[in-house]
Amino acid sequence: MPNVNYKQLYAIKKNNEKRILSICPEMKNQSGIYFYTRTDENGISYFYIGQSVDCLERNISHLSGFQHIDLSIKKRGFYSEENPYGWKLDFIHYPREKLDEMEQYWILEYTKKGYQCRYNKTAGGQGAGKGKINEFKPAKGYYDGIKQGKKSLAKELSHIAEKHLEIRLKPEKQGNKVSEKQYEKFMALISENTYEESD
Repeated sequence: MPNVNYKQLYAIKKNNEKRILSICPEMKNQSGIYFYTRTDENGISYFYIGQSVDCLERNISHLSGFQHIDLSIKKRGFYSEENPYGWKLDFIHYPREKLDEMEQYWILEYTKKGYQCRYNKTAGGQGAGKGKINEFKPAKGYYDGIKQGKKSLAKELSHIAEKHLEIRLKPEKQGNKVSEKQYEKFMALISENTYEESD
């Protein structure tokens, strides 16, 4: 088993929880739909809509994840007067049985309002019949081809690592900030989400 600094992980989680609640104080450990929206320097608006049986916990995980939206939150930060192009976060509580229906409803509503849907890959819902709204086509240009190759390699490496390997810091490097950053960098390199565009 890898050596895990549980105190450090707990401190990071509590700090992330504080950040989420400072942006969206009404968010609870409840089922519901959450909304990320932002408008960029050119006046173009983007959204990401998600569902969870525990929205607070899910959004805490977005701050340390490597999904497309997670990377954009890290890059753009949250909205404030000093950061007018950052992400805003909102939340509406719904019972579990309404989550698929309401996620699909709100994705459609925001699309109708003219928001760019770059972060939701499907039209919502957890069922087998959910439809794709962002088709990821093979890259066409030279640099796009390289990016596509890196993404394919990352997918293959992460699959091998998940099934067969245990990746961890050397015992003597535990708690070393430089080593921890290198570990995060390595994990990002083998995550295919790193190679999505992150606006």
